Amino acid sequence: MSLVGRGRPFLHGLGKQAREELLGLGAERKFAAQEHLLRENEEGSHVLVILTGWAVVSTATERASSRLILALRGPGELVGEMAMLDGSPRSATVTALGPVSARVIMNERFRRFVAGTPQANGLLMTQLAARLRSADEERRSLASLTVLQRLAERLLELPAVGPATVSRGAKTAAEVVLVDLAQHDLADAVGATREAVAKALRLLRDADVVRTGQRRIELVDPTVLQLLASGGSFDFRSRTS
Repeated sequence: MSLVGRGRPFLHGLGKQAREELLGLGAERKFAAQEHLLRENEEGSHVLVILTGWAVVSTATERASSRLILALRGPGELVGEMAMLDGSPRSATVTALGPVSARVIMNERFRRFVAGTPQANGLLMTQLAARLRSADEERRSLASLTVLQRLAERLLELPAVGPATVSRGAKTAAEVVLVDLAQHDLADAVGATREAVAKALRLLRDADVVRTGQRRIELVDPTVLQLLASGGSFDFRSRTS
């Protein structure tokens, strides 16, 4: 599962005219860091199109005060569409990582737009299929991979989160630097306890696969992470002895 959406964001996939029409349907709203854009279990009256900034999609778990991070959503991406489509309460909470601006569009207006714009309808169906496929991949990962393997997978998938931007697809060790992510954020993204993730992260750090600082993780050796994420094993004793 990838935390960052695959393919072009919904807004950016529209033609110029359709994009302008969509943005004209709602008003812009700004959210501060850690402010909720949407809340799980609330009734959904509108959808949001993120214009700037990044947000975390998460859901509550059975563990008290715990959540599972499902995705990161950034500029051009649509959130809140599930409740709009089926009329059910929100299935997840969306929280701003940093300052976020978004266009708020009431459900009925968005429905009419999609019904009258074949391109938008196709993009919406493609997005829903991709997100369902991603959810299936996440279930397989939780069932078949260890905490260490899931952490490696997540570190490779997580983009470089800066104060205002998220960089997609960075590959080299110099480029892949994660900031503003505490260990409890990683635990939420992996679906494990903070203690288990701290133990796995310490193993990677001692083997010089990653380096850590205050809310900062640098990926020093992505090849080891790729091996672990694929379900393989690695002899850490060869790095720490």
